[in-house]
Amino acid sequence: MSKKGWLISGIAVVAVVALAYVSFGHHGTSSNKTVTVGIMSANKDDDDIWKSVAQTAKDKYGVTIKFKQFSDYSQPNKALQNGDIDLNSFQHYAFLDAYNKKNGNELTSIGETAISPIRLYSNSYKNVSDFKDGNTIVVPNDPSNESRALYLLKYAGLIELKSGLTLATTKDITSNPKNLKIKEVSADQTARNLPDVQGAVINGNYAQSAGLKYQDAIFVEPLNKDSHQWVNIIVAQKKNKKIYQDVVKAYQTNKTKQLIKEKYGESEIAAWDKQFN
Repeated sequence: MSKKGWLISGIAVVAVVALAYVSFGHHGTSSNKTVTVGIMSANKDDDDIWKSVAQTAKDKYGVTIKFKQFSDYSQPNKALQNGDIDLNSFQHYAFLDAYNKKNGNELTSIGETAISPIRLYSNSYKNVSDFKDGNTIVVPNDPSNESRALYLLKYAGLIELKSGLTLATTKDITSNPKNLKIKEVSADQTARNLPDVQGAVINGNYAQSAGLKYQDAIFVEPLNKDSHQWVNIIVAQKKNKKIYQDVVKAYQTNKTKQLIKEKYGESEIAAWDKQFN
């Protein structure tokens, strides 16, 4: 074969190798830069926020975010622990701590998202100081939300609690000057009980479903060291990948903060740059 022939053949081989490298190499990189995030279904506002985050992750970090939706709060952590998803975003610190204690302590928070302050509503009074002796206040009866509600009543100046608690119950009330009756009901029933009692501590989603406005609350959970455990988080396995931090960075932006405010007003607050003192 002539030198010219060898040269042409050599160029062709190099071209084929280069094409193969680009094709297979690019595919591998793309595959490695895909992250599946578990979220709860049937929440259009959260879906819109995550779509924006996914666009930022793609544009700024070259990361493709895929979503797997769940309908039951017991599912996303199991899926993460089993490796069916890479991350999830549906829970606060307290929920994760409770899950880890029962299931091997394998999951960890890698970034904060938002907090939805729980609120005290009343059809009878405009201020917490108006409560009378023997009045009834409804609180959720599940451990995490009951504790959260009791701490709200504490900061409203209505009761006192033992110090050093992880989760408080009505048995931990040390002072109740107005002899308030604390009635425990299912969280989804708190709003329905409001017309029959003097006060009700209601989670944001149930307040919204009942048509209660944020500004109608007579006391709102403060952002402090006790409420920090209710901040929602992005969660991974403890042996997680560096790429997951790109997802966190894509979430924790001013654009996301503005979207949270646009979608939720004051009922949900971007938490990653807030001080909880």
